[in-house]
Amino acid sequence: MAIILGIDPGSRITGFGVIEVLGSNQKYIGSGCIRTDEKASLAHRLKEIYAGVEEIIEQFNPVEFAIEKIFMARSAESSLKLGHARGVAMVAGVNKGLPIYEYEARKVKQAVVGKGSAKKDQVQHMVQTLLKLPAKPQADAADALAIAICHINTTANMVRISGANRFRRGRFVGTD
Repeated sequence: MAIILGIDPGSRITGFGVIEVLGSNQKYIGSGCIRTDEKASLAHRLKEIYAGVEEIIEQFNPVEFAIEKIFMARSAESSLKLGHARGVAMVAGVNKGLPIYEYEARKVKQAVVGKGSAKKDQVQHMVQTLLKLPAKPQADAADALAIAICHINTTANMVRISGANRFRRGRFVGTD
């Protein structure tokens, strides 16, 4: 049994999703959003994100932390704010002793929807279906749950691959 925390960072809304892995089954534990005060300074919002992520970690006690990699947003300023939010979330995880795993948005969408260019409502629908939720989760929470699902699937695939063959620099080198 392992509990995975997925984080969809944002300077105004940071989504989180928590999934328990039981063998090959995934069980929804919780999700939601850390909403910061839009009128507050960036430094104050970052403090809120850090405290929120730290509280989530204490509440759910995950063993791994998956977060979306940064991408070029609409502007350099938006990218920098996103990078700050992402950074404080990662520091909260590291300070609690969690290993951090990063995934590109396209890879997350590919893993959950089957298409790297999927829209938010498609991600919400697939997360609802995969986790057997009664309703669609809020968009940022759905993204965070999708990041956790992507991490779970990626880890499971790596275990299958490493159990069968040895690879060096991405090339097959034979078995022991």
